[in-house]
Amino acid sequence: MTQATIRLTTAQAIVQWLVNQFTEIEGQRVPLFPGVFGIFGHGNVSCLSEALEAVQDRLPTWRGQNEQSMALAATGFAKAQRRRQIMIAASSIGPGALNMVTAAGTAHANRLPLLLLAGDTFATRLPDPVLQQVEHFGNPTITVNDAFKSVTRYWDRIMHPAQILPSLPQATATMLDPGDCGPAFISLPQDIQEIAFEYPISFFEEKQWSIPRPRPDRHKLAQAVELLKTAKKPLLISGGGVRYSLAEDAVAAFAVKHGIPIVETIAGKGSLTHHHQAHAGPIGIIGSTSANTLAAEADVIVAIGTRLQDFTTGSWTVFSQTARFISINTARFDAVKHRAIAVVGDALETITEFDTLLGEWKADQQHMQHAQHLFAEWDKLLTKLQAPTNAPVPTYAQVVHAVNDAANENDTIITAAGGLPGEVCKGWRVKAPNTFDLEFGFSCMGYEIAAGWGHAMASKGPGGTGGTPIVMIGDGTYMMMNSDIYSSVLTGHKMIVVVCDNGGFAVINRLQQAKGVPGFNNLLVDCRVQQPNNPLHVDFVKHAESMGALARKCDSLAELTAALEWAKTTDRTTVLTITTDAHAWAPGDADWDVGVPEVSSRASVQAARKQQEEIRAKQRVGV
Repeated sequence: MTQATIRLTTAQAIVQWLVNQFTEIEGQRVPLFPGVFGIFGHGNVSCLSEALEAVQDRLPTWRGQNEQSMALAATGFAKAQRRRQIMIAASSIGPGALNMVTAAGTAHANRLPLLLLAGDTFATRLPDPVLQQVEHFGNPTITVNDAFKSVTRYWDRIMHPAQILPSLPQATATMLDPGDCGPAFISLPQDIQEIAFEYPISFFEEKQWSIPRPRPDRHKLAQAVELLKTAKKPLLISGGGVRYSLAEDAVAAFAVKHGIPIVETIAGKGSLTHHHQAHAGPIGIIGSTSANTLAAEADVIVAIGTRLQDFTTGSWTVFSQTARFISINTARFDAVKHRAIAVVGDALETITEFDTLLGEWKADQQHMQHAQHLFAEWDKLLTKLQAPTNAPVPTYAQVVHAVNDAANENDTIITAAGGLPGEVCKGWRVKAPNTFDLEFGFSCMGYEIAAGWGHAMASKGPGGTGGTPIVMIGDGTYMMMNSDIYSSVLTGHKMIVVVCDNGGFAVINRLQQAKGVPGFNNLLVDCRVQQPNNPLHVDFVKHAESMGALARKCDSLAELTAALEWAKTTDRTTVLTITTDAHAWAPGDADWDVGVPEVSSRASVQAARKQQEEIRAKQRVGV
């Protein structure tokens, strides 16, 4: 029997396949690919856009202002949906495609799904060199799209229409695999997009996808149980994988039942509410004294869904040299780190089986009481740091508290780079699960407002929080990427943006001076400017208003509090700006290993080098 076929261009076939992929969220059947962020150019406007226009009622296309920011919006959407839906970012060739490399790196570092469709040069090479083509003299097969190989989990260049038949399912399976999850990139030469091919109709049948939940190896889990039962001061680290597995309740119940305090990584923060009885605070360089004290005392650490990044481990100085690790992770690469008992499996499935095997075993209750006391002391310190004072300029801690206090339970806080990550990770008291997005896997400046757009899309959809995204951003990062304020107004996706203006890149200035280098090229007053004593400051209110947003400048914490209440009543994205102190920071007591010159004539650098050598002497030896 002859197989039934349909004649479509490559671009049309890709789009038809995408609209027929589905998944399930909380019992509701929904599109796996709910939308496309797109900027069209000569590499995709005549073929891919033609295909997308025809299905815009089923697969809406949203126009971005910058290819990087629209791919970051897609990344924020994926995080908001806890990897259960995947947005697409489509670009033309050359600079349009390359603009998405940073966003791909962000998604890759954070283990988040993102489908990138980028135009490419001509497969025939007959018109070469075309506009925006970068030629490699010794290898004509290379285009700028090869740059994505280092920042994607799946990469393909379609050189024949039939190649999408195996490629699209493989790309999707990769993005939904909890162990391999990350961005997928498909390069589409202009002439390949236009070619018609007889595709089997069966290829376009509706398909329901689900995220696999691999169960752990019984032998490894038995080893983990045996080790944990020897623990006198166990500690549980909750990472982003706990949230993506929807394992928050199970992990919390496990901790309570077995008397194990929970500390959270940056990606894991939000798996517990702030005042949960087992919660002991965020761990690491931008963590809490309570969590870091427990980490130093711990003899057995159960790390769930974390890649143990240096900001979690204090560059491997926060744990004792003799501490043992049990690592539960869907990714083997992450599970085997640092001589851990590697339990490769889904967090929810694994913790459920772990609980059964542990039976009624429980750590000494004094250990949990000790953790609760440490956390209560930390909470008191936060309250002291966040209390209003008579200082003319508020601190980050005070501003964070004002925003936190005004936020509704289901509003999501979003930030990524600069001084705010430390202040928000330490000082934000989470009111409801899955309402905290601190992108610090890549610490991508420019993620914040773009991700706010993505969160706003996800918030009102299936599985969304229903709240309003609140973006906190420094003036330096705002200047780097802000055009999605306009995008959100244009498309009707409201967010609240709080701009903390501290006169430049304040936190990196702090690091610079801490390592013995005089303030240089970070704060505006230390830059090469026309008026060194009076550098030009941006009027963020006028800037935001020019993009259609509502905006207000606040000159005090009281004005900020009033403005936040007003912002909750507005009908569009609203921007609030407040001057903040560039030199006052919440304390942190974990070390960080960064390069310091081995030789310098500066006494301050010599002292910093000695301190750095002392930090390295404390590091655990491992891989």
